[in-house]
Amino acid sequence: MSVTKTTAVVLASGGLDSTTLAYWLRSQGTAFAPVFFDYGQHCAATERERLTEVLPESIFGPLTTLNIGDIYRGCSSRLISRADLWQESVTGDDLYLPYRNLLLLATGAAYAQSRGYSEVYAAFINSNHAREIDCSAEFFDRLGGMLSDYGRVRIRMPFRDYSKRKVAELGILLNAPIARTFSCQAAALVPCGACPNCRDRLSALDGLE
Repeated sequence: MSVTKTTAVVLASGGLDSTTLAYWLRSQGTAFAPVFFDYGQHCAATERERLTEVLPESIFGPLTTLNIGDIYRGCSSRLISRADLWQESVTGDDLYLPYRNLLLLATGAAYAQSRGYSEVYAAFINSNHAREIDCSAEFFDRLGGMLSDYGRVRIRMPFRDYSKRKVAELGILLNAPIARTFSCQAAALVPCGACPNCRDRLSALDGLE
């Protein structure tokens, strides 16, 4: 397999979707640099630890962690302020984090352009439990156009129209270690099995081998 020099940044979280994306890019012969964002999420340490375990061992640059946690310090979102799952229930609305996707994509694009990379890959899929205003197809199209018009970075989201099930099937096909990925939004160490991400994950993997 022929591999060119690194030209892309991948937003990597250690979750099922971004891990499958990394293996898909490797199958395409695309060299990339993975970037992990610590935005103050309570599960950041677990996510990053899993990410170091599940990334492919070849054709990517060193893993970089960007800390932007000050932005959401004190935020009441249950992505930042961990809930006591023995006493509290967590809904999709409780997990809302203002402009998170805008922040991640714009920061990823700035990081990429400042290092001479021309593309940012993100594994956003067709799911939006928290109903973020920056998670629609229209938003992604407009942001991608703006970043390419006013810079040199293109946003790539090859799974945008996929379901979680389709991503899981692709991950298995590519031999990605999806069983080791971590996607829980409500618990910091062991997946709760009840938050929107956990339910999506369990449903997607049900019956797959």
